[in-house]
Amino acid sequence: MQGASMKTYFNRLRDLREDNDLTQTQVASLLGTSQTMYARYERGANELPLRHLRALCLFYNISADFLLGIVPDPGRPIGKCASKKDSAQG
Repeated sequence: MQGASMKTYFNRLRDLREDNDLTQTQVASLLGTSQTMYARYERGANELPLRHLRALCLFYNISADFLLGIVPDPGRPIGKCASKKDSAQG
């Protein structure tokens, strides 16, 4: 990831929740987890399980790429892995 403008997924979780005027308890209920565990996701203390990632993407009508802060490389064909050379540089 490059630059300070790249947000981590846990920053995006908080921003999405606040932009939609939701409490941590409300989002936790949607996910079937506790407010305490959801707060840990927002702080980055626990990783977000895939089932929760999917549920949040559907709920907020966003892509996982957006939530995760993935920016595709326009020079790399979609679906192609980075070469070892590319990985070593980044």
